[in-house]
Amino acid sequence: MSDDGCAKQSKGSGLAGYLPDRHTFSNSITAYLFCTTGPLAILVAAGQAGGLSESDMSSWIFGGYGIAGLITLWICWRYRQPLVIAWTIPGALLLPPALSHLSFAEVIGAYWVTGIVIAILGWSGLIGRVMRAIPMPIVMGMVAGVFLPLGIQVITAFTDNAFLAGATLFIFLLFTLVPALGRYIPPVLAAIIAGGITAWAIGAMTPIPETTQIFARPTLYIPSFSIQAMLELVIPLMVTVLGIQNAQGIAILKNAGYEAPVKTITTTTGWGSILLALTGSVPACLTGPVNGIIVSGGDPKKHWIGAMIVGLLMIVFALFAPLATAFALALPLSLIGLIGGLAMMRVLQTTFQTAFRGECPLGALVSFVVSVAGVPIFNIGAPFWGLVFAVITSWLLERDSLRRLMNPNNS
Repeated sequence: MSDDGCAKQSKGSGLAGYLPDRHTFSNSITAYLFCTTGPLAILVAAGQAGGLSESDMSSWIFGGYGIAGLITLWICWRYRQPLVIAWTIPGALLLPPALSHLSFAEVIGAYWVTGIVIAILGWSGLIGRVMRAIPMPIVMGMVAGVFLPLGIQVITAFTDNAFLAGATLFIFLLFTLVPALGRYIPPVLAAIIAGGITAWAIGAMTPIPETTQIFARPTLYIPSFSIQAMLELVIPLMVTVLGIQNAQGIAILKNAGYEAPVKTITTTTGWGSILLALTGSVPACLTGPVNGIIVSGGDPKKHWIGAMIVGLLMIVFALFAPLATAFALALPLSLIGLIGGLAMMRVLQTTFQTAFRGECPLGALVSFVVSVAGVPIFNIGAPFWGLVFAVITSWLLERDSLRRLMNPNNS
């Protein structure tokens, strides 16, 4: 199969082919709320820790969501697949320590170089060989380790506000167990509505400040290239985008039955990283959790439309970044975590099944445990090391099983 043509999905017939079903729409709303709440909090925390100004963070929000939303619309339309592009969260966590001794312009210069190298890897086709060489059970063990904390939030939400979490979970279970209700309103969408109404009724929503600005005012940044910034940031950022974020997203799509265009995804996140860097944002990547939520239910032929809905909402969010941020943060983070966890349950189930029911179960377990631990080494995130240690473990202790995975035609 070629990277460009064979990955495309059916367009559907007439206008109905471009309208999402209820489940796809509800998953899109959940995915949007997920990517504009928890990740936004990480963005703000990283920016504050790195000493960025409010205008710097507002510009980052504009690029990280608005430009990424435009890229999402383009790539989803071209391939008819759920390919949401956003900014890398692990990459953002590299920012505070780097800004303790580097200027923001030097960091942005590293973003540029990272994007150029990633684009070259995608254009050359080398990234496809690398992705095919990583055994799927080991990759899915890593994905399960990364997503497990999202599933756990279904439980931890009760420690923040037991009544709010209980009411939301009750409505989700009700609409799940009573098919007649679920046919009219999907369980996740019902949970969002119930959670929002409950949060408002009990006063759990944060008031929006009257001084909140309405429209975003992005800044264009001139990069500065320094050897120190290149040595410190480029390789960790490349590993973050290619070995952690893109690997997660591609594995999730493959597990959902999609033949993801790896070459184009890599190239797109490369030049997309340069565009995002213009506004001060960390590099672009294919999202794992957001795409995982989208493919967790609904008509598979409409998943790409659900991803485009997320892209459109990201653009709106970016245009009204200060106001949208205030609204998004008005909802309790525990509520968004709970809803995201509920939406991710099916994804978690399939990742565990893929990881542990076939070849290289020990390698998959190592990948899972290291990823769950979340301990970075040399400023490189734990999911990458989960893959590395898992492959080494399988090579040492499950060599025949690993060989069958790597050479299925010769087994």
